Amino acid sequence: MALQTLNPHRHPAAASPTPAPVPRRGHAPQPILHLSPRRRLAGCAARPRAVAAAVSGAVNEARRRGRPPHGAGEGGKEADLATLGNLCVDVVLSVPQLPPAPWEERKAYMERLAASPPDQKFWEAGGNCNLAFAAARLGLRCSTLGHVGEEMYGKFVLDVLQAEGISVVGMLENTDATACRQAYETLLCWVLVDPFQKHGFCSRADFTINHSKILFCNGYAFDEFFPDVIASSINCAIDAGTAVFFDPGPRGKSLLNGTLDEQRALEHALRLSDVLLLTSDEAESLTNVKNPIEAGQELLKRGIRTKQVVIKMGSKGSIMITKNVVSCAPSFKINVVDTVGCGDSFTAAIAFGFLHDLPAVNTLTLANAVGAATATGCGAGRNVAHLDKVLQLLRESNLNEDTAWSELIEASSRCPEHSHSSV
Repeated sequence: MALQTLNPHRHPAAASPTPAPVPRRGHAPQPILHLSPRRRLAGCAARPRAVAAAVSGAVNEARRRGRPPHGAGEGGKEADLATLGNLCVDVVLSVPQLPPAPWEERKAYMERLAASPPDQKFWEAGGNCNLAFAAARLGLRCSTLGHVGEEMYGKFVLDVLQAEGISVVGMLENTDATACRQAYETLLCWVLVDPFQKHGFCSRADFTINHSKILFCNGYAFDEFFPDVIASSINCAIDAGTAVFFDPGPRGKSLLNGTLDEQRALEHALRLSDVLLLTSDEAESLTNVKNPIEAGQELLKRGIRTKQVVIKMGSKGSIMITKNVVSCAPSFKINVVDTVGCGDSFTAAIAFGFLHDLPAVNTLTLANAVGAATATGCGAGRNVAHLDKVLQLLRESNLNEDTAWSELIEASSRCPEHSHSSV
């Protein structure tokens, strides 16, 4: 099976297997502001309707500018966001019960599923395609960087990405791929749904960086690339002036206890990324700090380049921690249909806010709305939120105000100034 590499405008720097390491740069720590509880709750509050207006204006302006020619983007970057690895096809099936936990039984279960390829109506582009779709629908220019095979699943991924306006350029063949055929087949992820709507997942990865403003990488990239490749890609991004977003995801805990190379690459990503995205549980597992604000502050303290730590609090909302400010935004009240793809959609909005210099509370409000809009539909891939649904949620401003932000902030002993979102 030949290897097809989605690698638009390949740059010589990205071809080097071992780019020059980035020197560890120290930074002068900025003082934490120890403020009274009253002042901690001070600060501008984001109004969802105002966020909707700002987002609409930014998207319309991007559409008026159109897609610039090669190398003609802002700051010399032709793409806003590039995703690293984790391109796959989700096959969504209803099953009587979820697969067994033991790996061998799970593998046999998956092989039985694969023996009879399901109808294409059950296929959907998955993995980092979700993030790319959601970002593109917010008006960002995206590139996907990873591997797909020549079989029908690979063609499906390419067709869907191109239809969504995602950059797919530069197909390479590896004539030695037959020596390890499975490694070069398109990754399939079986998304299994039982009668109680519980989800189970079963699945079995040369990138361009210098032309993108953001490189996004998550923990699943470690299933696809060697740890030193991930560390090298981060170094390439930093050398090129590209911001790095890293979401360790559920793999973070296993990487923390993995091989020495995995541990080093994880630490490299955590310390050198500009933006870290984690759930409160993931932040706790990586820091041993239960309070999400203090866990975020601990990650900031460890980081060399870290500017923002974003903590996803599920139905409560989200928090962004910087060196001087903690910003909180409640979730939106919706009828949840399916949560698959919500985290990827949320990240796309964080990238939008980062690139457009939105205030932290506005960015979080937008991200919560994009995630919520995706949750009102069924499935991910091409089913992630469209802009009109996001704007509708923002304009309705139906927020979940039950989140006890004050108690959470009071529980943190090192809390800087705080801002929050309201209607």
